[in-house]
Order: sequence, then C-alpha cells, then structure tokens
Amino acid sequence: MAKYEACILELKMSIDMNIQELLVIGDSNLLIHQVREEWATKNSKILLYLHHVQDLKKRFSKTEFQHVPRVQNEFVDALATLSSMIQHTDKNFIDLIPVKIHDQPAYCAHIEEEEDRKPWFHDIEYLVKVVDNFLNDNGIISRPSSFEKA
Repeated sequence: MAKYEACILELKMSIDMNIQELLVIGDSNLLIHQVREEWATKNSKILLYLHHVQDLKKRFSKTEFQHVPRVQNEFVDALATLSSMIQHTDKNFIDLIPVKIHDQPAYCAHIEEEEDRKPWFHDIEYLVKVVDNFLNDNGIISRPSSFEKA
C-alpha cells in the first residue's frame, strides 16, 4: 500500500504542477500492471487505492506507467521506504527530500567498500531507529520500537 500512496502523492503533485503528460516509472510490478488494467485485484484495501489512482489518471491528457526492476531502482526504493516511515499530524504536509542532479552519471560499482563491512543501507536503518526512538521517547509517536545500536 505504501507504493500506491507514493503513486497517489506523485500524481497529486503533478496535477498541482499543471503537468499534462506524465510518465510514471515504478518498480512495483503489481501496481504497474493493475493501473494499466492488465491484472485484476480483489483485495478491498488495494482496490480503493487503485480506483483513486484511476481517477487521478483521468486528469492528465496522457499518462504512461512503466515497470523498472527493483535492482535498477534501489535509490528510489530506499527513498520510498524512508518516506513511508515518516508520519505527520498534518496529512497534507510533505517533507522535501533534496536530490542533486549531476551532469555525469554516478557508478555505484566504483565506490570503495566501507571499512565497517556493513551493508550500504546500515546507516539509513540506524538513523530510522534513532529517529523512531527519539519520537517515541518524546511522546510524538506511540509506535513500539526496539532500539539497539549495531
């Protein structure tokens, strides 16, 4: 459902920006094929999201949904995971995540291995645990969490 929420947010932002033609590239095979109406769904929770996406699609003169394998989309997947963990009291509030666009491509294969030998997402996972623990300790979010420094 997080993928559908991200898709709906993307469509709403595109509508607000007055975009007429939209290419949506996603790594959720299920979402892409359901939105293209190639696959059906009977899940009542997903069905509500799907209908909302279909309604938002009608507001564009042209929309296209393309699937990209998750292996080729790791950065976007990490951002989507992080954004789905953040909860705001104001549901219309969006935290902007600054992303720099460079003139030349970056090749992750050329990055040297870190000395600690932990996976690339270790620092992100640790940060999420720290933020979650802080928010719970201050009574902002009452979601149980286990905080352990790795």
